[in-house]
Amino acid sequence: MILTNSPINTDNSTTGNSTTGNSTHTVAVLAVQGAFLEHRLMLEKLGARVIELRQARDLEQSFDRLVLPGGESTVQAKLLREQNMLEPLRERIAGGMPVLGTCAGLILLAKNVEGNEVNGFGTLDVTVKRNAYGRQLGSFHCEADFGDLGKVPMTFIRAPYIAEVGSHAEVLATVDGHVVAARQGNQIGTSFHPELDDDTRIHQLFLDL
Repeated sequence: MILTNSPINTDNSTTGNSTTGNSTHTVAVLAVQGAFLEHRLMLEKLGARVIELRQARDLEQSFDRLVLPGGESTVQAKLLREQNMLEPLRERIAGGMPVLGTCAGLILLAKNVEGNEVNGFGTLDVTVKRNAYGRQLGSFHCEADFGDLGKVPMTFIRAPYIAEVGSHAEVLATVDGHVVAARQGNQIGTSFHPELDDDTRIHQLFLDL
């Protein structure tokens, strides 16, 4: 792991970047709250069509992938229930629709959340600790290995980490001994925000699921 206090890289020459792609996928980004715009921009850079989910009628649109962005997980879960989107989306995830959950999105996916009742989807076999790094290390940037991708930049903002990985999930990345990314079949969850760096490989991995 390489830990820095440097600002988020915005140089398009970042190692491992992908160029604009020609994906045929339509990705729905949850847009009830949180940092959804950055995901949209990165996915469009890779050539995907992107729609935003704000209310139940948006689910009538055709899409084959789902992104759950960072933000406030309890607020997002509450709004998902109020907008009658939680159960329909849970069914799609359980049915195999690829999903990428980042930070709060990881918490929504998690089967268990330590000390909190988030009542999200509960489809990813992990236990998550919210705001795990405390205020003094609430936000930081580093590089670490991610699955078969090699080292990728990781931006953490008041991030959770994965305290326990169940038998159905696999570890994708660790930082300082803590699991910060996991996968279970069609589901990828990260503690950090890949959309805030220029490296597009994690989003491309998601599109390739």
